[in-house]
Amino acid sequence: MTSPSRRIVVTAAVIRRGESYLVTRRLSGTHLAGYWEFPGGKCDDDEALDTCLAREIAEELDCSVRVGVELHSVSHEYADRIVELHFFECDLLAEPRPVLGQEMRWVPRQDLGSLEFPPADADLIELLRGRDR
Repeated sequence: MTSPSRRIVVTAAVIRRGESYLVTRRLSGTHLAGYWEFPGGKCDDDEALDTCLAREIAEELDCSVRVGVELHSVSHEYADRIVELHFFECDLLAEPRPVLGQEMRWVPRQDLGSLEFPPADADLIELLRGRDR
């Protein structure tokens, strides 16, 4: 069995409002379709992580964000690719609006474990669920 050679760098926004986090659902026809995720996406070649994240949020949610500190990063191997995932704390600068037809919801911190997230998100979910109020 050979390991996947395709490496994809992805950024994701961890956006908190009170005790809830903003999540979106992956569209059908995409890798990991139907899973819930923190919004974001793939970086272009040589694109800075914060620039990528701001661009992806504008494209997916039609709003701007202030990209803060990196909360967590992980490299996860799927059957066909390796995903290098960077999660950043972000503040909304406008109200988000899902423009790609994806579901979007605010999920209370304690309910994050009840949604199906990609395996690469597991450590972040535990970190957020255990966070002090």
